[in-house]
Order: sequence, then C-alpha cells, then structure tokens
Amino acid sequence: MTDPFPDEIDQTLWDEACRRADAIRNFLKGHPDGTTSRDVAELAAELGLSQATAYRLIKMFRRGGTVLSLVDRKRGRPEGHRVLDDRREQVIRATISAYYLKRTRPSISQLVRDVQTSCISVGMKPPHRRTIVARLEDIDLQKRARRRGEQKIVKETTAVPGTFSASRPLDVVQIDHTKADVFVVDEETRLPLGRPWLTLAMDVCSRMVTGFYLTMDAPSRLSTSLCLLHSVFDKSAWLREREITEPWPVAGLPTTIHVDNGADFRSRAFKRGCDDAGIAIDWRPPGEPRFGGHIERLIGTQMGKLHLLPGTTFSNAQEVGEYDSKRHAALTLRELERYIALDIVGSYHQSIHGTLARPPIAVWREHEGEIPLRLPQDRLRFWLTFLPEQERTLRPTGIHMFGLRYWSAALSADVGRSDRRLLVKYDPRDMARVFIRRPSGNFVEARYADLTLPSVTLHEAVTARRTLLAKGRREVDSRAIVRTVIAQRELVEAAAKKTASARRGKALSKSKVDERGWGSLRGVDSSKPVPFVEDTD
Repeated sequence: MTDPFPDEIDQTLWDEACRRADAIRNFLKGHPDGTTSRDVAELAAELGLSQATAYRLIKMFRRGGTVLSLVDRKRGRPEGHRVLDDRREQVIRATISAYYLKRTRPSISQLVRDVQTSCISVGMKPPHRRTIVARLEDIDLQKRARRRGEQKIVKETTAVPGTFSASRPLDVVQIDHTKADVFVVDEETRLPLGRPWLTLAMDVCSRMVTGFYLTMDAPSRLSTSLCLLHSVFDKSAWLREREITEPWPVAGLPTTIHVDNGADFRSRAFKRGCDDAGIAIDWRPPGEPRFGGHIERLIGTQMGKLHLLPGTTFSNAQEVGEYDSKRHAALTLRELERYIALDIVGSYHQSIHGTLARPPIAVWREHEGEIPLRLPQDRLRFWLTFLPEQERTLRPTGIHMFGLRYWSAALSADVGRSDRRLLVKYDPRDMARVFIRRPSGNFVEARYADLTLPSVTLHEAVTARRTLLAKGRREVDSRAIVRTVIAQRELVEAAAKKTASARRGKALSKSKVDERGWGSLRGVDSSKPVPFVEDTD
C-alpha cells in the first residue's frame, strides 16, 4: 500500500498524529539510555492508548521519524489480502481469462454469472459480485483493454512521450488502408455494390496527401502498389481526366515509407520494388497504432467527410439508427473517387492543419524548392514493377484477358513461334491497354483490338462480363433443353432398336441358307464353281 501525502490526511487524524509525535519525541529524548516497561506504561497513559499500542508507535516513529508514520491507518484487512480458498480463486481467474478477456466483450454481469455457475456446478459456495470485480480490477487496465479489443481505452492508457516527425517533404510517407463508410452503386444498374476500400498516402512533414487508390477489393499488394504509383508520378493528366482544376503538386520518390505490418506491405514483390527504387520501408511496431497516428487521423478526417454522402454507414451502428445505407446509396466508385479527390485538393490541402497551424499546401510550397525531386530513372520499368500481372497465350487474334482482346503490330512476329505463355502487366484503373513481355524480353504496349471501346476499370470490365453471363443464364429456356434432351434419348433408343432388329433379321436369313445346304461345301467339288441361287424367301 502506498502512503498518502500529508495534505491528503484528514485534519483530525493529522492533529492526533502530531500530538503523538511530540509526546514520543520528548519521551525518547528523556530516555536516551533505553526504556523500561514502566516508562512505556506512563507514555501509554499520557496518550490514552494501550501499552502494546505505545510500543508499536515508538517502533514506527524510530523507523520512520515522521508524523505521517503515526497516522491511524484504516481498519480492516490489508490491501491485497485474500480470504477466498484457492479453489474458488482458481475458478475466478480461469473464468476471467477464458470468457471475459475476449473480443466479444462480455459484460461484468455475465462474468459474475459464469463464475457463480461454475462454482455451484462443483458444489462450492459462489463468491460475491464484489469479490469477482475486485479480482478483475487486479488486472492491469491496459492489458484488459488489449485482450478485449477496446482500442479507445488502450489509446487513453498509452504514454506518448515523443512525437514522430520528418524534417523535409517526402522524407517519410505514411500509407494505410480503411474501409470507406459509404456504399457505392453499379455503373449500369445503379444497384448497391458494397463498401469500397480506400488506400491513402500522406507526407509526414507537410501533411499533404501524396496519393490514394479506391477499389472494391480488400487491401492487397495491388492496392498498396497502385497507391504508391499515384503518389510518385505527376498528377496533372489524372486530374484533367476527372475535370479537376485545382493543383496537386506532389510527386517524387519518398525516402522512406512508413507502414503497418500487414501482409500486403511485406510481400516479396513490393519489398523488391521498393529496394530497387531506393525506397526504405519502415514497419510500425506490432500493436502500436500510435506510430501511425498522422495517417490514421487523416483517414478519420476523410471518413468524416463521407458521412455527408447518401449511402453513408457513419462510424457505428448507433449513428446509423434507422437510416438504410444501401437504399440511399447513389454514387458509383468512379464518382466517389472524384469526390474524394476534390475534397483532398480543395478542402483538406487548403485548410489550416491543427498541428501545423498552416494549410498543408502552403508548407509544401515553402519547401518545394528545397526538395531534391527524385524520380525513377526508368519510369516505365518502375511503373511496371508495381503493376499486377498474369500469364496468357498469344493467339493469332491477340491476347485475351477478362473478356477483352488486345493487339499490337509488334506481336505479329511472335504469333505461332512459341508455346510459352507471355507475361502481361495491366493497370486495373485503365484497362484500355496492357503491357506484354515478348519472348525477346522486351515489353510492348497492346491496346484494345476494337479501338472504338472506351477505357474501363478492371472492376467495370469484370462486372459487365458477370452481368452479361447472368443475363445469358436468365435467357436460357430450361424446359426447351429438357425437351430436346428427352427427344435425343428417344431418338437414340429408337435407333438402337432398329439396328438390333436389322441385325437379328440378317442373322436369321443366314441361318436359313445354311439349312438348305448351299452355305456348306461338304460333298461339293471345290474345283468347280458353285452356281448362284437367288434367295426367294
């Protein structure tokens, strides 16, 4: 038990302790050579205490030498003292570990019921609720919160003595994923598709968003790579395609990317690509989200903006209430991407940042001239390094992928020359072209064989093909298929009967000929020709 400070002691107790200290101090000064039991009995009478208590106070004062050592302590059992038997203590500990410290977060009332049920089932007296709660409170609060997945409590109980910062732009770029708090709809049918995933990259020094990627697929090496590509390259053409006129001046290779320990950030292809480009990867310590606080706050800000859109899911079920997110969904994935881009280059970049006390774009512009802009030496190779890939066979009609056909005049010399499948790199954001590695090792750009087709994303292409197949299935007349199959069976059965009947008839005819004798050569001069006899049967 930790002693309280003097100013935390009740005034009455403090005054009594001072009186005792003065008396004992004078008593000890008056008996420098030692005390007798008679001397102690006189002190006890002076203080109005028993002789045993007087002995105890003298001992404590000699050891502590302070007034605080003589303050009356709270009566009762010492703190931490346990009176339960070992069997019930074991039941409480086991139940807390097995049933309470889980991410399903059962209530204390449920824990009490579980403990009491376990005790009664083995014939033991159940402990009181206060006893169970006391054992629960013996466990460190942060440890309990981590086991139960209570991140808010973990954050509140985690010391953050220092700060994570960068001295110049693109020194450190943080990347992370989140599931967007909004439903999107299909481009064609306008029916709800689901909630997309957003991957964001942010420069720690200026707080500028360096790039992002929006997809319906769960976080993977692909989403991380495409976000990095968007971050590194100039965004002028990308902005023009989306009819956005506000500037987004960020471009260049980061010195270090700061990421969590997800499998997508630790994939061999991603690490090799970063190594090749001279980008260091700094993984956050496992279970320490505070090391990614900058990007997580940015994600929180972006999600807050999405809560204003039709189809939002808000942050939790309490906020959603009776709002039907799917029914109100209105934006397609492409429209949501443009909305997020507009918010980044407009509202976020141009607003005063709470920590910087300046707009992020102003900080970037201030350091822009000092930034040693580092771009990949071979931009195409760097780009292809991070794109996804598949292997395909080169047919005379070209390369077929995802229901689309691609052709390049450079492939003419390779048609029919090799059975080896070719590596095909593609950008899911723009399926109008792919990059094919020829048997010689060089990559060539191939475009739609049908040049009239518009550019589509991979998600749009796959969805359209799936829709077409579903439509085809709906157009199938199952009854007609069954009718024709039955007719085919009847046809085969009838044909088999006719064939069998014909063969039996032929065998019967042969048997009759044998009975008339001409079918046997016995008794016939084989040197003379046998006359032909017409069968009149």
